[in-house]
Amino acid sequence: MTEPVVLFDFLPTANGKRFGVATLNAPASLNALSVDMVRLLTPKLREWAADDQVVGVLLQAAGEKAFCAGGDLRQLYQTLLDCGERRNEYAERFFGEEYELDHLIHTFPKPFLCWGHGIVMGGGVGLMVGASHRVVTEGSRIAMPEIHIGLYPDVGGSWFLRRAPGRTGLFLALTAAQINAADAIFAGLADVLVPQARKAQVLEAIGATAWQGEGEADRALLSRMLATAAEDAPRLPSKLREHYDSIEALMAGDDLLDIARRLRALKTDDAWLQNAATAFTKGAPSSIALSWELWRRVPRMSLAEVFRLEYWASLGFCAHKDFAEGIRAVLVDKDRNPTWQPATLEEITPDFVQDHLRERGDMAPELVPLR
Repeated sequence: MTEPVVLFDFLPTANGKRFGVATLNAPASLNALSVDMVRLLTPKLREWAADDQVVGVLLQAAGEKAFCAGGDLRQLYQTLLDCGERRNEYAERFFGEEYELDHLIHTFPKPFLCWGHGIVMGGGVGLMVGASHRVVTEGSRIAMPEIHIGLYPDVGGSWFLRRAPGRTGLFLALTAAQINAADAIFAGLADVLVPQARKAQVLEAIGATAWQGEGEADRALLSRMLATAAEDAPRLPSKLREHYDSIEALMAGDDLLDIARRLRALKTDDAWLQNAATAFTKGAPSSIALSWELWRRVPRMSLAEVFRLEYWASLGFCAHKDFAEGIRAVLVDKDRNPTWQPATLEEITPDFVQDHLRERGDMAPELVPLR
């Protein structure tokens, strides 16, 4: 029999209380987040939130390569080909249910520990960033790489990247730059670096503790526990911190074309920064333009409002051509030679941007009640 794509278990603690343990269980696909995973996770998390015997949650993943490499887009891709500009009911459920889960993690009433080891990208960042305790390791590799597939940093990315220091979040959105654990902590996407070899020590400490069953006190207790596990961990260099001033200069101003000209002209001996600029020049112009527009729109919006805005944006990308073309180039044919429409930023019009953000049908019922 095939194992479930999410495994559920309990970690017993010293006073009879329990931590719920959810394990993403699709290592062959780098634990890509599927609709089936979401439909298992959401009701189980709601059940644990209401269970007085459950004092916290651990979300982890099977295998050593990845926590979650992003959303599972293969089934969605076929619907993009079949539906074109017509209503795409699969996409409506895909994004509505995924964003509902992300919001649930952000607002979970008990300590929520996410162990973000290995590859954490796109939809995986969406799972990790909302947790109350976000662990990264020396092996964590984090990115929002959506410009490569003709999408934009969704899963709340419009909200949490806007809250990164300065314009580093905008830089990550426009360049798909890959970052490490130290970068993720600097950007506010993670909290603490704990060596992967100490994970068993952390789980043992959770099990040996008498938890109070009070959210605030238990969150503080878990924070102290993780700080102890992080003591004397090797310090990693942070490219985001090192290049902060350069990034601020590159991202400055209120005109996206000015930013584009600076990135296109960038010549540097730093391979990480140069690769980021190169990725920008190859990314989907539609993705870049919408990432910029969302950056401009969200500063005073709540997280729930951002998820509802992103829902319309995601359906807009499903109705246009670049998303399907990007998935084809990266995941299906793997030629990494997409043909973007429009081909350049300069060709994108305000009407084109607005058409991505307009309402298409009714708001997803999962997102209507979010507060």
